Amino acid sequence: MASRTLSAGQRDELLDTLEARFRKHVKRHPDIPWDEVRSRLDGGDGKLWSLHEMERTGGEPDVIGRDADTGEVIYVDCSKQSPTGRRSLCFDRDAWEARKEHRPESSALEVAASMGVELLTEEQYRTLQELGAFDTTTSSWVQTPPGIRKLGGALFCDRRYDTVFLYHNGAQSYYGARGFRGMLRV
Repeated sequence: MASRTLSAGQRDELLDTLEARFRKHVKRHPDIPWDEVRSRLDGGDGKLWSLHEMERTGGEPDVIGRDADTGEVIYVDCSKQSPTGRRSLCFDRDAWEARKEHRPESSALEVAASMGVELLTEEQYRTLQELGAFDTTTSSWVQTPPGIRKLGGALFCDRRYDTVFLYHNGAQSYYGARGFRGMLRV
């Protein structure tokens, strides 16, 4: 397993990138000051490593709000399309094992867990779409209710015709244009 620590250079570069993106997209988080976010990131609890993984895989993470109960700020992948470094994945390990041939490299849930992030729920995905037009040519796996998953299905969303759609597919399916968006609370 790779080290979950960043070098001083990686840390500084990531913080500069996150701050620049935060300042460029103020409409995503109008009531949250950067100083508060930075203070939370300096907490040293491994969240920077997860944000680095989100960034490294093309997610372009940014703050999109605050948890009303805990006060934590919420980072979500804000890349225009599903992150390029997290595509062609089936939904979960069971789906991966169910494939007898042409298995993808991994699954969305496994990659998310290895990064320390969660897949978005349908509600979180729709909230993100209120901040811009995302996944206009791609799609993203979202958390799937156990009953649907038990029957072999999984859910994904995208945006077409200026509308957000929720779909289903076999959990073992994977496509070059389908990935997942991560969420991290800091």
